[in-house]
Amino acid sequence: MAHAAPASGPLPDVFSERTHRIASVAVPVVLGLIYGYWAAANRRSGGEITGWNLLFGFVTAIAFMVLYVAVREIASRSIREVHAILWAAFVGGGFGFLYSQSGNTVLKSAAMGLAVGAACFVVLFYRYYTHEDAEGHRTG
Repeated sequence: MAHAAPASGPLPDVFSERTHRIASVAVPVVLGLIYGYWAAANRRSGGEITGWNLLFGFVTAIAFMVLYVAVREIASRSIREVHAILWAAFVGGGFGFLYSQSGNTVLKSAAMGLAVGAACFVVLFYRYYTHEDAEGHRTG
């Protein structure tokens, strides 16, 4: 029995340019605040919230936002290998930092960050490799 082949080509963009501009600012802010809260919560280990803990959370959130925007801008203009390495390093480093805030050793945190980063690299490299044409240009 014959079936119709799925249509290939880029997906339609259903959001306006204004929505994309808002999202380009809102996504780093929201992710940064979540990450900062998570890091501060790990650091206090269920204890009381202090001023230093709040400061740590906000500084961590700002650092995350800046790094996220930098990786997003640099990676989008890179070849697939560098693109995957940048995001894997960002995710692995972020995970290792959160893991270290829960009281684990630096060596164990680094090993966990490397493991998560390596897994992220494999997944992202496969995704970027399968979404390029023969000349290395991104499709879709």
